[in-house]
Amino acid sequence: QVQLVESGGGLVQAGGSLRLSCAASGRAFSTYAVGWFRQAPGKEREFVATIHGSGGYTYYADSVKGRFTISRDNAKNTVYLQMNSLKPEDTGVYYCAAARFGLTPTRLDEYDYWGQGTQVTVSS
Repeated sequence: QVQLVESGGGLVQAGGSLRLSCAASGRAFSTYAVGWFRQAPGKEREFVATIHGSGGYTYYADSVKGRFTISRDNAKNTVYLQMNSLKPEDTGVYYCAAARFGLTPTRLDEYDYWGQGTQVTVSS
């Protein structure tokens, strides 16, 4: 079992930055790929970024490539999402999730454990 808790969300102006954290409890965290997803009001949850358990492989949605960076510190059981040059369309609830299998999974159904989410609001 893995439990995930997100933090770091908030209100920021367009062009600003935020860093989200995903703290995990449970064993063998370094064996899980961890992804970030987001859900805007009235829209489906969508993939944002993912990182392999080793930290050596990452993959991003085209909409955030070059602006967001995912990283992890396995000694701290934590995954980060650094978000720069934020846009109003980045607004939503951001969730982290852990997957037991896969190099850099991007589908929701590939993930086994989910956090409760943290709200990110970008004002124009």
